[in-house]
Amino acid sequence: MTEQELRDIVSRNIKRYRQSRNLSQADLAEKLDISITFLCNIENGNRWMSLPTMVKFVSVFNIEPYELLKRENTMPPNASLVANRCLDEAVTAVTEALDKIRSYYSNQAEG
Repeated sequence: MTEQELRDIVSRNIKRYRQSRNLSQADLAEKLDISITFLCNIENGNRWMSLPTMVKFVSVFNIEPYELLKRENTMPPNASLVANRCLDEAVTAVTEALDKIRSYYSNQAEG
């Protein structure tokens, strides 16, 4: 593998993770404390980043460092949709459980 091939893998993963989190380049650049131009160059595979910058990426994305180095197709294109659906279902389940608990204690207080 060449350095450029590795840059291409990392750049595609960064772009994919950014988009899956609905972050604009400006938003991500601000979170990373880097310029938008530098972020664009990283995402286009034209520039490499320092290790401290890579640490910022994995921290913002809440991923393990090796995930930036994985080849494509490691994250399904609909991953954010599936995650949002699971989150919605979890919120609904918790809300229903809390309603049942409130109802139970309300009935206990009345009876």
